[in-house]
Amino acid sequence: MIRLFIADDHPAYRRGLELMLAGTGDIEIVGEADTGDGAVESAASLAPDVILMDIRMPGLDGIEATRRLTRSGSAAAVVVLTMFEDDDSVFAAMRAGAHGYLLKGAEQDEIERAIRAAAAGEAIFGPQVARRVIAHFASGSGSAAAAFPSLTEREREVLEMVAAGKGNATIAHELMISLKTVRNHVSNIFTKLQVSERAEAIVKAREAGLGGA
Repeated sequence: MIRLFIADDHPAYRRGLELMLAGTGDIEIVGEADTGDGAVESAASLAPDVILMDIRMPGLDGIEATRRLTRSGSAAAVVVLTMFEDDDSVFAAMRAGAHGYLLKGAEQDEIERAIRAAAAGEAIFGPQVARRVIAHFASGSGSAAAAFPSLTEREREVLEMVAAGKGNATIAHELMISLKTVRNHVSNIFTKLQVSERAEAIVKAREAGLGGA
């Protein structure tokens, strides 16, 4: 029997999943939460095999909750079940340790298959998400996105230029944006990369293949 935990802030959706999975015979719902904090706290006591995790929830979001579960050594396999299919969300979930990523429009058999695969230690992605991942890496931009999933496209563009050794004024001129906007982007990049100075950001960026060095 697969012990399943559901983390989603919509009661009606959680109820729908319960009714959907009630007749499977091999999946038992052992608990639920409407916040990421609740999922992290409950995982320790309930020891689920799989957690279906939404991304957008009050307080701790699903990606950070997944990251904390991974770091804590939890044996639960997280399968993200969300409405969001943007690259940042997908790669952030992968880096946080998710074993799967499905969209909320997924059919019942797809959800069941993902739960069973995750319980068996496999990783599984819905077809829409899988196509995006393949296309992203095929485009040649997968390395930077996978390395820095929290950055926006504009922030990645600015980081590429920083890694190439360009100053803020040059970046502002080439991107046709204000110097203040560049400074804001650089500040956000430092925060997301957890660095305190430009040199550190350049090192991290170049290790990820940015900046041409």
